[in-house]
Amino acid sequence: MDTRELLRSHSSVRKYTGEQISREIVIDLIETAQMAASSHFVQAYSVIWITDEDKKKKLGELSKNEFQFQTAGASFLFCVDFKRLQVAGQKHGTNIVTDSAENLLVGVADVSLFAQNFVIAAEAHGYGICYIGGARNNPAEISELFSLPEGVFPLFAMTIGTPTKRNETKPRLPVAAILHENSYDVMKYDALLDEYDATMESYYASRSANQKMATWTKQMADYLIEQKRPFIKDYLAQQGFTWK
Repeated sequence: MDTRELLRSHSSVRKYTGEQISREIVIDLIETAQMAASSHFVQAYSVIWITDEDKKKKLGELSKNEFQFQTAGASFLFCVDFKRLQVAGQKHGTNIVTDSAENLLVGVADVSLFAQNFVIAAEAHGYGICYIGGARNNPAEISELFSLPEGVFPLFAMTIGTPTKRNETKPRLPVAAILHENSYDVMKYDALLDEYDATMESYYASRSANQKMATWTKQMADYLIEQKRPFIKDYLAQQGFTWK
C-alpha cells in the first residue's frame, strides 16, 4: 500500500484480537511520531504507555470507553507537556511562561501532529487505531491516576492493535466545502451540506454494521447544541494554563 492509499483507508477500530504489541514496535512508533513538525521545536508532548492492567481498566472507566481497552494490543495517553520545558528553562535560571493561550494552542498542535504520525506509522504496520477524546471526560482524575504534574494535561487516549475487522471508511465532506480560494465563502454551504447529508444518509443505511438513518448536519446540530465539558477551563487553570 502506498502512502496515499494508506491515508485514504483510515477508519476507527474499536475491537482488536488482543494480540499484544511488542516494546520494539512501540518504540519504533514513538520514534517515527517524533519526526512530526513542532512549533519552534518545543516538542510540547509526552505519551504514557499504559501497561498496568488496573490503570488501563480505570482509564477505560474514567474515559467512559471501557470496551476500547479490553482487546487492544497497546493503550496510550497523549498529553500536552510544558513540564519538561520548565526544567529546560531552570537549567538557565529562567522561569518559562506556560500559562498563555498561545502556549496552549502550541501544545495542542504539537500533540496532534505527533499523534497523527504515530497513527500513520501504526497503520503502516497493519494495525488499527482509535482516538479516545473521552480522556477529557474526567481529566483531573486521570491526571491523578497517572501522576501528571502542573504543566501537563491529557488531550486524548488511543488504543491500537490488530483489528478483528476493518470498517468502511466514512465519506468526508466534499473538497468544495472545505477549500476556499482567496476569501472565505459561506454562501456555498447550504447546497454543499444538502449534498453531503444525502451521501452520509446513504452510507449509514448501507454500511455492514450499526446501520441507521442519520445525516451529518442533524448529528452536528444534536452534538453541538450545548457546551461540552464545561469543567475543562477550570481544570486547565489547575494545571497551570490560565489563558493569559
